[in-house]
Amino acid sequence: MTWKRVATAAVLIPFAVGIVLWGSTAVLALAVALVTLLALFEYFALGEAIGHRAYRFWTATCALILVFVQWFTRIEPSLGLPRRLTIHREIDSFFGISPTVPDVFFLFVLGVAVLTLWTKRPLVEALPAAGISSSGLVLIAFPLSYAVCLHGWPVQGPSLLLFAMVIIWVGDTAAYFVGRSIGKYKLAPHLSPKKTWEGTVASFVGSLIVAVVFARYVTVPLGNLLGMAAVGNVAGQVGDLLESAYKRSAGIKDSGSLLPGHGGVLDRIDALILAIPVVWYYWILIYSPRS
Repeated sequence: MTWKRVATAAVLIPFAVGIVLWGSTAVLALAVALVTLLALFEYFALGEAIGHRAYRFWTATCALILVFVQWFTRIEPSLGLPRRLTIHREIDSFFGISPTVPDVFFLFVLGVAVLTLWTKRPLVEALPAAGISSSGLVLIAFPLSYAVCLHGWPVQGPSLLLFAMVIIWVGDTAAYFVGRSIGKYKLAPHLSPKKTWEGTVASFVGSLIVAVVFARYVTVPLGNLLGMAAVGNVAGQVGDLLESAYKRSAGIKDSGSLLPGHGGVLDRIDALILAIPVVWYYWILIYSPRS
C-alpha cells in the first residue's frame, strides 16, 4: 500500500505544482473545476449509500458556475486590467449585473425548487435530495473554489496557494509515517481508528517546518507564515476527520478508487477543502491589511 501511495503522489504532485506555479488563474480554475466535479460525484455516491439521491447534474452545474464566478471576481494576471474591465462590461451588459457568489447560491435554490416540484421523483426523496445536494455545494464545491481566490491574488497568489497545499501534503505525510511507527494514543477512534495524537502532533510540526522553509522564498514575515501554517494545518486535520465522518455515516471505507493507495479524489483533498479557505481568510484578514 505504501509504494502505491508514493507512486501516485510522485505523479500527481509535480503536475499540481506545475499548474499552480506556471499556469494562469484561468487554467487553475479549470483544474479546480475538474477536481470539484470528481469530489462531488464521490460525495454523492456516499449519499446514495444511505438512500439520499442528489440532484447531481444541477449541483455540478452550479459548482462549475461557482468556480467561474470566483475566477471572474479575482484579478487575472494573464489578461491584464484593461481586458478584465472589458469582460466586466460585456457581462454586465448581458446580465445587467456582475455575478457574485450569493447569486450562484440563489440560482441553486431556484433550481432545487423547480426540480423538487416538477420532477417525477417520489416525494419521500424531496428532502434527502435537497439536503445532499445543498451539502455537496456548501461542503465541497464552495470551499474548494477558494483555491481560485488565493491563486488570483495579485501579489504572490500562486506561492500562497502552493504554500497552503504543501503544509497539508507534508503534514499528512508526517502524520502517516509517525502514526504508523510510534502512534499509540487514538485521536478519534469513532471516526478514524488509525489516526493518533502522535501523528497529529507530527503533522502540525511538519506544517510549521514548511513555513520556515517558505520564508526563504516569499516576502512574508516568518511569524505570519507560521500563523497560516498553524491554522491551515488544524483546519486540514478537521477536514480530514469530517470526511471520515461522512464515510462512517455511509458505511464506506474510501470515497472512491481512482487514486491507487489513496482511495478517491475526496480522500486525497479532504484536508485541503478547509485548509485553503482558512489560509485565504488569514491572509486577507490578518496579514494583508497590514502589508
